[in-house]
Amino acid sequence: MAISFGSSSGEDELLSTINTTPLVDVMLVLLIIFLITVPVVTHTVPVSLPHERNQPTQTKPQNINISVDKDGAIYWNLTKLGGLQALQAKLLTVSGAVPQPEVHIWGDQNAHYQSVGEVLLACQRSGIQKVGFITQPPPGAN
Repeated sequence: MAISFGSSSGEDELLSTINTTPLVDVMLVLLIIFLITVPVVTHTVPVSLPHERNQPTQTKPQNINISVDKDGAIYWNLTKLGGLQALQAKLLTVSGAVPQPEVHIWGDQNAHYQSVGEVLLACQRSGIQKVGFITQPPPGAN
């Protein structure tokens, strides 16, 4: 293949464009090779991941429901309490029971974290072993 400079004839003109077809072919072959070899080369440690299980709460008569509304008021089952001291006194009376009841804390989503934290601290100081937070599942979750 020769390049001619000058005008020897009308058919032999200088071709100044690059033919990109071989370049595209080579790039596609390399892409296919990388797509095949990357999963083979990738090494991971085999780990057994935990599965999410959401079981609905079974309400038992011995469960204690403590609710905190958006204003920070504390309720024992359905009875409004005077404050944290009244809650602490009630928790101390049930903490010695065998088997110890579970305490379920129902916190309003607009309640201050401090109000719910104070209830949790009262449970801890009373010696309650099982404390759970009750939440509402997102819409469409089963």
